[in-house]
Amino acid sequence: MLVLFETAAGYAIFKVLNEKKLQEVDSLWKEFETPEKANKIVKLKHFEKFQDTTEALAASTALVEGKLSKNLKKILKKIVAKDAHEQLAVADAKLGGVIKDKLNLSCIHSPMVTELMRGIRSQIEGLITGLPSREMAAMCLGLAHSLSRYKLKFSPDKVDTMIIQAISLLDDLDKELNNYIMRCREWYGWHFPELGKIITDNLTYCKCVRKVGDRSNFASSDVSDILPEEIEEDVKAAAEISMGTEVSEEDINNIIHLCDQVIEISEYRTQLYDYLKNRMMAIAPNLTVMVGELVGARLIAHAGSLLNLAKHPASTVQLLGAEKALFRALKTKRDTPKFGLIYHASLVGQTNAKNKGKISRMLAAKTALTIRYDALGENTSAEMGAENRLKVETRLRLLEERGIRRISGTGKALAKTDKYQNKSEVKVFDPSGDSTLPVVSKKRKIQEVEEQDTEVPVKAKNFKAEMKEGTAVEDDEPVKKKKKKKNKEKQAEEEEVLNEELPTSPTVENAEKKKKKKKKVKEEDED
Repeated sequence: MLVLFETAAGYAIFKVLNEKKLQEVDSLWKEFETPEKANKIVKLKHFEKFQDTTEALAASTALVEGKLSKNLKKILKKIVAKDAHEQLAVADAKLGGVIKDKLNLSCIHSPMVTELMRGIRSQIEGLITGLPSREMAAMCLGLAHSLSRYKLKFSPDKVDTMIIQAISLLDDLDKELNNYIMRCREWYGWHFPELGKIITDNLTYCKCVRKVGDRSNFASSDVSDILPEEIEEDVKAAAEISMGTEVSEEDINNIIHLCDQVIEISEYRTQLYDYLKNRMMAIAPNLTVMVGELVGARLIAHAGSLLNLAKHPASTVQLLGAEKALFRALKTKRDTPKFGLIYHASLVGQTNAKNKGKISRMLAAKTALTIRYDALGENTSAEMGAENRLKVETRLRLLEERGIRRISGTGKALAKTDKYQNKSEVKVFDPSGDSTLPVVSKKRKIQEVEEQDTEVPVKAKNFKAEMKEGTAVEDDEPVKKKKKKKNKEKQAEEEEVLNEELPTSPTVENAEKKKKKKKKVKEEDED
């Protein structure tokens, strides 16, 4: 049996002298207590030393990934191929499978082989001759440093740690800026409270305070490079009649120093944002096109790395950042949230509230594809992200137009839209409801008035007849004839009562007066 042993100095191939002692795995360590005992179990057959650290690093990375390096392949063909009938003991089962496939050599990996490797490692200085222990230790240290640097510098353009740190620092700067600006406004507000209402922009406020200082200097100072002319005039006018308290020069100096800090942090934040934008376009261009650099950076920071984010499904990407709300909804058996950090993307923000859930779901699906393409793909173009964004925008347009679409018998067609007419919903008070009398419209034609005038005596006669019939039925007494004069007087009284109950208008009153005159004339003629 042959043994392949890898060291920091090179490859070593040992031949097992006594295979029977290897069967006792538990007591195998006793055979490697001293170099003399170890030489009785295994014997060095060949040692291939690395020429420099670069070769050692290449061999180590190949072993870590389970690949067969060119140097190791040459050694195995040269040394082991002669004893092809013997088995080759390897420490890594994956490497043994690769050797068996490419070189057709039978490899073995078992607990016995692990104990054998441990014994060889403990007595490596006595088994490999011509290699001092000091040189061996220096090679181990150099290889360890090189391997660590290699892992860190594996892909400097793909290092997403810088993005995580940049977005975290950006959030911290925003919080600190808000605190500083609030403190500056409150502090200077004791001296000049009117300035905070006139100047709303925080950075402009700090620049103005730093340049002028005391409010009495506003009248003589020129702040046209900071403020527009109209606002400058308002500030100067407010400074003359300000109700603020007087402060000392030392207080003003401290306020100005705070304004300097705010301005410096604001400038650094702008610089940091440009740096983050460039890094995002270099590391995840498709993700940046889909959701923007800020949302993309927060997704990467929340997942831990771009590769971890690529392992998440689209449903997880959609709810990333809303874990607390999700588990609370599951616990209380309510509706789960529809979006997390992805809610701040521009595509979700420009939709109406009804379609936000649908667009966030589709955007998360397309974003998951772009993340995997950025993390695992070799191409660095942003074409895929632009195509997917166009699909989401098309879908968004269809959802917004669905309200004016209708489905006909032949298929989908646009509904006909009528001309827009503004209909005011303002209600006007109707004064007619205040009166209990029925209201007659003033614009009545002369014919309608005449018709109503002719109907009045008819109604009076019918009313009189009904009254007579009612009294006849109730009393069952014979009706006595009265004089014409008395009958006509009663009839006139009843007509007057009816006329009072009917709506009065100027035209109706004139007609009634004329009629009364005619009746009086007739009565006189009859008498």
